Amino acid sequence: MQFHIQTDSEIPVSKQLYDQMLFAIASRQFSPGHRLPSTRQLAMQTGLHRNTIGKVYNQLETAGIVESVPGSGIYVKSLGHESNHLFANSSLDPSLSAIDLVSQSLNALIAQGYSLTQSRELFLTEIDWRWRCSARVFVTVPQIEIGAGELMLQELQQSLGIPVQLVALEELEAELVRFQAATVVTSRYFIATVESKIGESKLIKPRSIRVIPIDLQDYEKELALVKTLPKNSYVGIVSLSAGILAVAEMMVHSMRGEDLFVMACQTTDKYKLNATIRRAHTIISDKASLKIVYQAIEAADDDLIRIPQVVESESYIGLKSIDLLKRELGLV
Repeated sequence: MQFHIQTDSEIPVSKQLYDQMLFAIASRQFSPGHRLPSTRQLAMQTGLHRNTIGKVYNQLETAGIVESVPGSGIYVKSLGHESNHLFANSSLDPSLSAIDLVSQSLNALIAQGYSLTQSRELFLTEIDWRWRCSARVFVTVPQIEIGAGELMLQELQQSLGIPVQLVALEELEAELVRFQAATVVTSRYFIATVESKIGESKLIKPRSIRVIPIDLQDYEKELALVKTLPKNSYVGIVSLSAGILAVAEMMVHSMRGEDLFVMACQTTDKYKLNATIRRAHTIISDKASLKIVYQAIEAADDDLIRIPQVVESESYIGLKSIDLLKRELGLV
């Protein structure tokens, strides 16, 4: 992951780095347990002062996204189901075969004083709990980011082939208390907030809810395209999510500065959408917004000087994350 900082931008350099760092974590370019670059390394890469980088790391730690290990460095924090695995604290080698992983796990339990019978019960209890939680699946995001939730909902229903319900984070507690077990899925952007909300609830029963973070696409194709766009051209970004637009706009600006004119809009803003299709040379749209973009172009066809190039972005959720979620829910 290479970070691009525009020092002459109106966007504070600390916010540019924070948003890019958060995107790298949310898209699993920096996976759980990954040691982040030191302040010295980032200072050499970005040209920023080490104090500025330290401030960004403190913000990420306050947000519950990373954790500091004294004498070692800053690491991406394991969240949701990642930190609740039965053997999360054991040093298992993921390259081992399945039988060797089970054997190592069993050896670790026995070394801690558990009998074979107790170990068997722990395995069965964990598996049974996951099955029960998989019976009902919720997607949650803050109300202000409900557009991102709608993207996640569409892709999950299509990929998983099971009913999935979208609930705003502000209404999540009232919904979860009605059920004995459920799985809550959210973006890594919001996972710390979701866990805090569930953990602080006095109404939700312990071990009744499983929280699973999903990873975003790294949007490598789209970022590569942005690098090739001619100087002074207009690029439109269209999405259901205001949050995605804000991050995408910042990323483009950090990469190209004033070289490009960025027009970002949600599909609900018809005026801005029409302005975008009239000015933009290239429009990058999420899958859920693509049909609306084409309809707007068709409606304005007679007035357009040129037809913008429309690029369909990758799915919002990373494919590896979808595959992992299928296994977590027992769908494979």
